[in-house]
Amino acid sequence: MRRKSRSIMFADGGGSGRGLGRLVTLLVVVGLVIVVGGGIWLGNFATSSVQVPGDSVYFNIDRGLGVGQVARILEANGLVSDASAFVLLVRVLGKSGDIKAGSYQARDTVSPLRLVEKITRGEFAQGQIRFIEGWTFRQMRAALDAHPALTHETADLSGPEILERLGVDQKHPEGLFFPDTYHFAAGTSDLTILRQAYDKMQDVLASAWDERDSKHPVKTKYQGLILASIVEKETGDPAEREMVAAVFVNRLRKGMRLQTDPTVIYGLGEQFDGNLRKRDLQTDSPYNTYTRYGLPPTPIALPGEAAIHATLKPAQTSALYFVSKGDGTHQFSNSLAEHNRAVDRFQR
Repeated sequence: MRRKSRSIMFADGGGSGRGLGRLVTLLVVVGLVIVVGGGIWLGNFATSSVQVPGDSVYFNIDRGLGVGQVARILEANGLVSDASAFVLLVRVLGKSGDIKAGSYQARDTVSPLRLVEKITRGEFAQGQIRFIEGWTFRQMRAALDAHPALTHETADLSGPEILERLGVDQKHPEGLFFPDTYHFAAGTSDLTILRQAYDKMQDVLASAWDERDSKHPVKTKYQGLILASIVEKETGDPAEREMVAAVFVNRLRKGMRLQTDPTVIYGLGEQFDGNLRKRDLQTDSPYNTYTRYGLPPTPIALPGEAAIHATLKPAQTSALYFVSKGDGTHQFSNSLAEHNRAVDRFQR
């Protein structure tokens, strides 16, 4: 017997293949759209600038932090709008392993892409602080305490404790630090800045001391520093420094009281309200040079280099008095009678 052959028919096989092809094409197109769209979104995120809060922000990246932790630090400081997007950007750029620990500063406006460059190149922040001639140590400390880029190790220390930490053999910090602009890497200790300022003051003072007038009445460098601080506070016109210094030097030589207002004001401290009264001049204190002879016990401010040199090498003059003309300059006099006439002319 012959067996009947059977055939199996697949209906519309070609149509099924075309449907699968269309599905694959659709998935590819959707994938491309997602990739392109994601790329555009990430590109916009990477290049969009963010206004830095307060125009300047310092931030630290510690060793061992991952990309996510770094991104959250930047987000917390208002430097990136989306920490997750920043993580994605770093990974897409292949920079995850290039982030360098350190202290950084962002200014004005900054983009996420610029931040990636900064933290992977190690563009560490450079801070600066300036101490002004004539500042007191209290003003100097306030500037240190307010600086965001410094590590504040002295915040809870007294003046004598700071000197002890610096290894300085003095009891009072006033006038020991040189007024100048100091540059430093962000995160530097404020003790480091104080050490630099102290060392520079010692160098400047030593140089001026070696060139001093051989008949100068001050006997030690510290006394020279005290007198220089007074000259700094009494000088309005830089051209008068040597003359102002000469008046005080001449008075010391003659055993006269210095009678200078800035020492009295310093002695009043925070009690001084901007108005120096007659009773203030008559109330005795270690800093009242109207009631006491000689120098006060410590400097009263930070003297600059010009004041130090003028103090130790003053003008050659017989002047013993000076009075303000009201324009920042002074009238110098050799005698009390001459001085009284100048006071009548310029003050009364």
